[in-house]
Amino acid sequence: MTNFKLDVDSDGIALVTWDMPGRSMNVIDPTMITELAAIVEKVATDAAIKGAVMTSAKDAFCAGADLTMLEMLGRLFGELVKTSGEEAAAAKLFEESRKLSQLYRRLETSGKPWVAAINGTALGGGFELCLACHYRVAADNERTAVGLPEIKVGLFPGAGGTQRVARMLMPADALQMLLKGDQLRLNRAKAMKLVDAVVPAADLIKTAKDWIKAGGKAKAPWDVEGFRLPGGPVYSKAGMMTFPAANALYRRETYDNYPAARALLQVVYEGLQLPIDRALTVESRYFAKILRSPEAAAMIRSLFVSMGELNKGARRPAGVPPSNLKKIGIIGAGFMGAGIATVSAGAGLEVVLIDRDQESADKGKAHVQKTLTDQVNKGRTTGTQRDAVLARITATPDYGALAGCDLVIEAVFEDRKVKAEATLKAQAVVPDVVFASNTSTLPITSLAETAKDASRFIGIHFFSPVERMLLVEVILGKKTGDAALALALDFVRAIHKTPIVVNDTRGFYANRCVLNYLQEGHLMLMEGVPPAMIENVARMAGMPVGPLSLNDEVALDLGWKILKATEVDLGPKAVHPQQKKLLQELVEKQGRFGRKNGKGFYDYPQNGPKRLWPGLLDLQPKKLDPEKISVEELKSRFLVVQALEAARTFEEGVVTDVREADVGSILGFGFAPFTGGTLSYIDMMGSKKFVELCKALEKKHGARFKPSPLLLDLAAKGDTFYRRFPPDKRKAA
Repeated sequence: MTNFKLDVDSDGIALVTWDMPGRSMNVIDPTMITELAAIVEKVATDAAIKGAVMTSAKDAFCAGADLTMLEMLGRLFGELVKTSGEEAAAAKLFEESRKLSQLYRRLETSGKPWVAAINGTALGGGFELCLACHYRVAADNERTAVGLPEIKVGLFPGAGGTQRVARMLMPADALQMLLKGDQLRLNRAKAMKLVDAVVPAADLIKTAKDWIKAGGKAKAPWDVEGFRLPGGPVYSKAGMMTFPAANALYRRETYDNYPAARALLQVVYEGLQLPIDRALTVESRYFAKILRSPEAAAMIRSLFVSMGELNKGARRPAGVPPSNLKKIGIIGAGFMGAGIATVSAGAGLEVVLIDRDQESADKGKAHVQKTLTDQVNKGRTTGTQRDAVLARITATPDYGALAGCDLVIEAVFEDRKVKAEATLKAQAVVPDVVFASNTSTLPITSLAETAKDASRFIGIHFFSPVERMLLVEVILGKKTGDAALALALDFVRAIHKTPIVVNDTRGFYANRCVLNYLQEGHLMLMEGVPPAMIENVARMAGMPVGPLSLNDEVALDLGWKILKATEVDLGPKAVHPQQKKLLQELVEKQGRFGRKNGKGFYDYPQNGPKRLWPGLLDLQPKKLDPEKISVEELKSRFLVVQALEAARTFEEGVVTDVREADVGSILGFGFAPFTGGTLSYIDMMGSKKFVELCKALEKKHGARFKPSPLLLDLAAKGDTFYRRFPPDKRKAA
């Protein structure tokens, strides 16, 4: 065997140790399934073996399934449809996709007791394996988590997870766990009885074996005669209080955009009315159906395969030795600088946090402390860990403290003179260090003119709030060299963010797309669309928040400054007159700057939730009848205007990798995740149909919807972005 080691002790207890060669974590792939099946059969049929303990030789138990395996199944289905017809292809996909579920059920009914000795994080199919075991004991480790996160990549647990969890928890709790896909810390998992015991790591295997020696039962509760569901039958008073409400919540949160979430509800609802074996078959049938959905294919590709490749350094220049980052400097201790300090020190780096005076620098460190204390209060970290992070941050106005830094990041006010001054002061101390700007709008090439060596100047653009946003844009100036790029990517990897590499342009990639989203909301408002309808339809389209709400978060006065700067640099035709009129009224005449001053498109009362400002209605030149407005057209406008801009950036060479366009759009500005990202949205619709939609919107709403030459060419040839511009897999580390 390649992936497992099997040892049987003198008591007849088998220790199955999972240790996949050449991987930092165990994953489920075809070879693992084949080998584990052979082990299960040996344990089941060998009379000398009394039971088995499953554990891992790695720091984690299992990261889940290798989703490239599921991608392969999707391609197999497509090929079989062409050669054997859809019915035969569907049957083959069903049989292949349920192999893991059948294997776990064979383990569960093998007649021998199995114990999962969880020595580290167990996710997805790895945790489903634990659930199929008859007892679960975990090593006490504050970093360990368990969970079923499949919903986050457009799937649901397909190896028995939906049925076992729904038989272990109250249905409302089971649905919440499955639909949120969150990772559970051990204390919570034990309280929910998903884990039976938590013991010191040194006692893990002994505790697992002792349970078997003490007469541990080789039957799951649902296989014992007289088993009762924790929440009672589906068609009971309690059941009827759960499932209709769950359906309403599902529609409110997803607007029916996620086939996997709908299928998950159906699987749990139907499965709980059936014996476990029939329920597992139902789960497998729905799982195979979801595997065939374009949403699952797009989400797996972008949020698992592509994101994984980018995280591993797909865009890192070959031949540049790895960086050994230990100490970084951050100039500017404001909201962004403090956020960068938080994630950097949290990743183990020493941080020098500089501002104009000691009071300002201390204020930035205090913000870090508040952020970490909030995490402690929510149980996401400990007081000891918080104190260790704070100890790695030195707050000072002294630029001399930058000595020894491997990287310096400037996060000062968006003003060329201020940034130039910071650059010169820092480079007087560390002249050869790689210097990065966190600018969100100013071109990197022009900022690099201040640097002593433009080849060592780069953009590292974080998104707000830094602690929560996963994306970082790494921006190349015209003279940025490979050494600077490699170090920037190594830094982003060290702080556990996902990087995309973009070439220098106004607004880079993410801001260009999201500014179009905000503008579309502004224009709808000036057309007479009710404000509440704008916000709700944007969420129906798949965006996390409406454009008016998002604009309040990023600040209306900032948007007004960007619009005025664009007009000065590019001329009056570069801005839309209706948007200019709206922002000028809100900012200059009404003094509404957004959430930061408590009034923007929304009012923010001290007590109670935010609410749309009634005065918006007075700003509309006319008011449309909502009953006569096409919701589908509004949804299309929101998504198309962003996807079009993404296509333009790709055509201009701002973004050069389709993976980065898609991953960046989801992580950076929340582009409807079920589409797989901006370019996948176009590919999923089909370039010809997308261009037709653009032309229809252009005719009705103007030139901003005009399809670019590349899109016209793709449509004419029936081509797609991923087919014409396949990612270079050789670049992945």
